[in-house]
Amino acid sequence: MRLLWVTILLSITLIAQNNIDYQTKQAIVKIYTVSKVPNYQEPWNSSARRSSGSGAIIEGNRILTNAHVVANETFIEVQRYGERKRYIAKVLSVSHQADMALLEVEEKSFFKGITPLSLGELPKIEQKIVVYGFPLGGNTLSATSGVVSRIEHHRYAHSGESFLTVQVDAAVNPGNSGGPALSNGKIVGVVMQNLSKSQSIGYIVPVNMVKHFLTDIKDGRYDGFADLGLTIQKMQNPTIKKFYHVDENTTGVLVDNLVYTASENGTIKTDDIITAINDHIIEDDGTVAYRPYEYSSYNYFIDQAQMGEQVKLNILRDQKPIEVNVTLEHTADDLLLVKTKEYDVMPRYFIYGGYVFSPLSRNLLAIGSNKIPLRYYATQWPTQEKKEVVVLLKVLASDISRGNYGFNLWPIEKINGKTFDSFKTFYEMVESFDGEYLVLEDIDGVKIIISRKEALDKQASILKKYNIEFDRSVDLRAKE
Repeated sequence: MRLLWVTILLSITLIAQNNIDYQTKQAIVKIYTVSKVPNYQEPWNSSARRSSGSGAIIEGNRILTNAHVVANETFIEVQRYGERKRYIAKVLSVSHQADMALLEVEEKSFFKGITPLSLGELPKIEQKIVVYGFPLGGNTLSATSGVVSRIEHHRYAHSGESFLTVQVDAAVNPGNSGGPALSNGKIVGVVMQNLSKSQSIGYIVPVNMVKHFLTDIKDGRYDGFADLGLTIQKMQNPTIKKFYHVDENTTGVLVDNLVYTASENGTIKTDDIITAINDHIIEDDGTVAYRPYEYSSYNYFIDQAQMGEQVKLNILRDQKPIEVNVTLEHTADDLLLVKTKEYDVMPRYFIYGGYVFSPLSRNLLAIGSNKIPLRYYATQWPTQEKKEVVVLLKVLASDISRGNYGFNLWPIEKINGKTFDSFKTFYEMVESFDGEYLVLEDIDGVKIIISRKEALDKQASILKKYNIEFDRSVDLRAKE
């Protein structure tokens, strides 16, 4: 009799587990995206691309996925597990910073019978996880298991920014992107990327980043993840501590520089030594213990806060301890001379007599090689005098541009001896110029000279020859 009861209990347990597994699979979707891919070398052109990824249905009849799964989208369809019908979807909100997006489906029958997946907590090292999705190699749902290998800050391939990541050893392949990583039936992260030329090294966006994103957009607007706007130096070298008269048992990081927009508030100064953030000690290597015995970048506590909130910093200034509260007001894009990678927009450009001008972008820097001189600008911060770098992207061959065809991705410093702060200002200066010769000059004094009359006379024929419909991007045309 006892054996009979054990058998019955095991059967009930297996039925319950199978029901849970089935409900989980029902909440996993495949995403089909048609995207418009801009051509940053020929900014008037674009191409269409088809791709697929994965997603998970969460509360509110929303689909959680990666931003890179739907970036530059023109048309999206989603398909439920075990069904062949596709439903039209659209982007509800997106964070290209943290590579996350939410989709919605207008046809509510899509969600019929679905139990949405709930969010768990940041997993621990060696915690078991299961990754669900629709990777290459087949058309049906795939599930791979593994454990959490490590948790630390890592660069997100989609945006180039560094945030907390969870490394897992579960197999992650193209098509898995956007799929959930589950532990104990709850989402602990969203599959994001893997490390090429490696074995079993995949990365997921941790659930605390997901929760930040969902909280951020509750008011219908995405504000983003904040940046303090400063560069720091580690203080592991004992001599630097002696120079700043810091006790060897005191740890922290030295503020090297501040972007001008951040320095205006005066709460942080260069040569400040930040010793703690939100009462968490900052180690000499710039890390904090976000959990006992587990360390990552001190930015962990900045990433947890919403824009407009404050973080508390303990600082040594001129050997005296002070405490300051810093309001989070900027994202990385506000603080970079060359902005982070852009998506869902067409490149900005302006053509004048066959000379093609564009702001320098990381999208441009990601194409090809031999851009070492330009990469210097990507390390710089904006100033009031220069908020953007403008380049001569290329020269369209014609009788008025002979000898200048070799100029491409050439950074421009001055127009007729005058500097400018942005691409918009550059465009306005060229458009309003009514002199005889337009003189463009780089930082070394190399010049390109364009006859205004010839440029305007030949503009239409040059555009026609190269089958270019508009001589400027849509943002500039909208202001006409």
